Amino acid sequence: MTDASISDNGKSSSRERPTRDSYDAIAEAYADWIADELTARPHDRAVLGAFSELVLSTGSAEVLDIGCGPGRITAFLAALGLSPSGLDLSPAMVGLARDLYPNLDFDIGTMSALPHSDASFAGLVAWYSIIHIPDDELAVVFAEAARILRPGGWFQLAFQLGDRVDHVSDLAGTAIDLDFHRRSFDQVVSALEPHGFSPVTRLEREPERAGRYPEANRQGYLLVRRSDR
Repeated sequence: MTDASISDNGKSSSRERPTRDSYDAIAEAYADWIADELTARPHDRAVLGAFSELVLSTGSAEVLDIGCGPGRITAFLAALGLSPSGLDLSPAMVGLARDLYPNLDFDIGTMSALPHSDASFAGLVAWYSIIHIPDDELAVVFAEAARILRPGGWFQLAFQLGDRVDHVSDLAGTAIDLDFHRRSFDQVVSALEPHGFSPVTRLEREPERAGRYPEANRQGYLLVRRSDR
């Protein structure tokens, strides 16, 4: 997909433009702030490590990091031996990712119409990217994930646990327009199952209140696998 704006393909969300514009506005500040988060999150590293081993056990290494932001997760997956590429709605985020990791591939695109052929990947990661997807659009997003994932492929998701939508209009003095959807494991699994995904591992982590990356919500890590048929 080129660096042009997302085309109107009939699947785009009414929330895509404000989400894209918000992350464009905070891209540099966000990239600086989040750069070392994996160092402070041993659970995150462990989850991604297990995912990487499972993908490599399929005999393939192609993985897509959906909602990659400035590319830190994509780069971590590459260090674990995978062949990852990244996709993000925000052109500014993709530009930063390309500058930070010029040896990796990053494209602009939407989760509701992934710019990839059927069965292109052995694994997918949605690391805190479905948090901006409204409930009534999860079906389209997960249908697209199933389309581009090979039979028997692995899909690792991370999201905040809860049962509410938080709206944020300001971040460190920058005007933004973001909805954060907090969901239960059961909600996400119920949305995934009609598309041929079966749950394998659920990990819940209590929020870390202190440090550089304080959290207000419990964190959920959900690993699912696509049917091999």
